[in-house]
Formats: sequence, C-alpha cells, structure tokens
Amino acid sequence: MNNKKILNTEAQSLSNASRIKYFDLVIESGKGSTLTDINGKKYIDLLASASATNTGHSHPHVVEAITHQAQKIVQYTPAYFANEPAAKLSNRLTQLAPMDGPVKLAWGNSGSDANDALIKFARGYTGRPNVVSFTGAYHGSTYGSMSASAVSLNMSRKMGPLMDGFYKVPFPSPWYQRSYETKDQFIERMFDEFKLPFETYLPADEVAVILVEPIQGDGGIAKAPTKYLEKVYQFAHKHGILFAVDEVNQGMGRTGKWWSIQNFPGIKPDLMSVGKSLASGMPLSAVIGKQKIMDSLSAPANVYTTAGNPVTTAASLATLDVIEDEHLLQRSYDLGLKAKAFFDKMQQKYDFVGDVRMYGLDGGIDIINPENKKADSDIATKIIYRMFELGVVMITVRGNILRFQPPLVITNAELKQAFDVIKQAMQDEANGKIAFNAKIGWSAD
Repeated sequence: MNNKKILNTEAQSLSNASRIKYFDLVIESGKGSTLTDINGKKYIDLLASASATNTGHSHPHVVEAITHQAQKIVQYTPAYFANEPAAKLSNRLTQLAPMDGPVKLAWGNSGSDANDALIKFARGYTGRPNVVSFTGAYHGSTYGSMSASAVSLNMSRKMGPLMDGFYKVPFPSPWYQRSYETKDQFIERMFDEFKLPFETYLPADEVAVILVEPIQGDGGIAKAPTKYLEKVYQFAHKHGILFAVDEVNQGMGRTGKWWSIQNFPGIKPDLMSVGKSLASGMPLSAVIGKQKIMDSLSAPANVYTTAGNPVTTAASLATLDVIEDEHLLQRSYDLGLKAKAFFDKMQQKYDFVGDVRMYGLDGGIDIINPENKKADSDIATKIIYRMFELGVVMITVRGNILRFQPPLVITNAELKQAFDVIKQAMQDEANGKIAFNAKIGWSAD
C-alpha cells in the first residue's frame, strides 16, 4: 500500500478532530533525524514529532532500554505498586528541576494531563479556585489543559462551556509591539494589560496559579521579554500566587538548556509540567513542584493506571543519558547559532521572510506579505509544501510561522541539506513556481 491508499483507508474510521491536516505522509520508520514513508521515500525531519523526539528517532540506547525492560515486565500499575525505573527517574528528574528547596513529582501520560495535575496541585495547595494563562498558549487537549489554552478556535468551538475559573491575559509576542514603541514601552504596556483583570474584576487573592510557556511553542516560537516575565513573577509572589511553567514543548534541551525557564536567570518556578521528549516520545509526563505543594493532595487525587510504568520510565532514563552523554544541550545551542545565521541570510534575500527567532534548535520564522508586511499563511504554506516535495518535513504554526525544531542529534550534513532545500523552496516561491493553494495546518481553522 502507498501513502494515499493507507490514508484513504484510515479516513473511513478516523475522526476529523484527531489530526491537523498537513501532508499526505504515512511514516513507516525513522532513524536519527531521517524519516522514511511507506513508499520508501526519505525525509529530513525538522519537526521532531512536535519536539517529542529530541534524541532522534529510534535512538539505540533508548530502544535498548525499552526492549530490556519490556522483556522483564511491560506494565503493572504504579497507582498501587512501585517499579525500579520510575523510582530512579523520580529522583533524577527532581534533581534536574530548576527550583529551590525539596522537590517532588507526580506522573502522567501526556503533557495534557500533566497540566491538569499542575492545576489540581495549585488549587489544592493555595485553596484558591482561579487560573491565569496566556493567549497563544497550547497546554493540551483535556478539559483542564484546554481551558487554559488559547491558540486555536477549534479547541473551544462546540465544546463549551469550558471549565470555570480560567482567565487569559495577552502574551507579549513580538508582533504585538507597535512601530513607535521602544522595547521597554512595549513591556510596560503589556504588563499593564496583564494587571488589568486583577485591577477590575479578578481578585488576586482568589488566583491559585499563573501558568505560562516562557517560550511559546504552537503560539509562534516566541520568547517573552525577560523584564516582562520578571514583572509577572514578582507580581505572583507578591500576591501569594504560584508561578508555573509549561515545559512540555520547550523543555528537555530544546532551547540549549534543560528547561526554557533557564533562559530567564533568577526565575525559579513553583511548579512545572514536562512531557513529549521526556521519554523520547513514549507516553510519559510529569508535574514537578516544590515539596510542600506536591504534598498538599492525597491519593487518589492524581493516579493513572499506566502513568510512570516500567517501560516508559526506562525509556526516560535512557533519554536523560543520551542528552547528557552526547552533550545535546551544547549541540542545540551551537547548531542553533548556525540556523540563526542561515535564516538571517534568507531574511536579507527574500522580502517575504520577516522576523527570525531562534533559541537553540528552536526557531520561529515569520512569513509575511512583501507589500503590507502582514502575516501571510498562503506563502508559508507553499514554502512548506515545496519543502515536503523536496524531502524535508517542516510545518507552520499560527498559519504563517515556520516551525524549526529538528531532533537535537541532527548531523551537520543533514542540517546543510535541509538548508539547501529551504533555500530552493524559497527561491521557487520568489520565482512564482509553486502551485499550491490548499488550506492546511493551523490556518485551516
């Protein structure tokens, strides 16, 4: 069977809500930063399974750990009994947490339920009901995490009412800065907008937690200004509000540091959620927090039949080994500089390339209309479709932003090859050679 036949067969039974449409691609295998489809065509992967395979596809050490553990026992619910890999991992992860004082964690299966758990513990510890998050945020698809999200209308359309007690404030994405504003003026205006709910209708002493992606993922690979996040952090602590960070997409070495919050010196969260690359894409997540918060609830407030099972935690232990032994934090930083230099050149050459943001191997590249300089989803879509034809997988977020998140193990040769393809795709767009006008991706909402 080929890609289209398999997709046609699947379409008879798969809900439309279950996949964001991009390309007709059926993945058969993967190795490192290379994917192979069911037809045998190879692609360089610049998505890393939505930043869930930072150690690359089928890394030998991770595969060996999964295989070895599966031969002993695949699953026995950690809701009742312990297993050795999870016990080892819990200690290793809490030591890595960017927090002061004793730290504990609770397991989950995905980033979504890690954020649900984060909300539970925040409410349990503070005795307060309300949650503040940011526009542009993607925290997951369960009702709790979805209620905290604000990145796509299809995450709320026809499913309301969402959970009560959730409030959104504007995220200070760079495209909201006005032409006449200095950076400091922009920060002050956005912080004034952050405070407005607290000054008008939302009592600060009734807010349990402020939840933020320090660098938004699906919201556009955009970093909050450091001074802005410091102001929010100080506001939270002044009012007894917990400060929590979502590290599901941006953690595990993605930005050249273990956690994206480490790009903001001096800010230490009370809680954080981790998932995706925690176990190299295996279904494992965690909420990590200060001990006094994590001990505020009792079982079975946050137990799951499979969360923290022997196979996924063994995979996670191996994942941590790979990141440390192969120096992937430094590799992400170094290759990120190369990527930034490349996309800066593309910005100088092509008038449809706007702002370039790169934090390690973690980039958002704005595609704009050359005439009015506004976001242009049509041009961005044509570029990624042409890249796909040429053997490189990249998607867009917010419709017009190229999402650059390759596995951290990508080789220099693969990176150069990917750059050559991107350059060709952009040149083909400049020459008007790309004939593609379908609505795909997040822009298809």
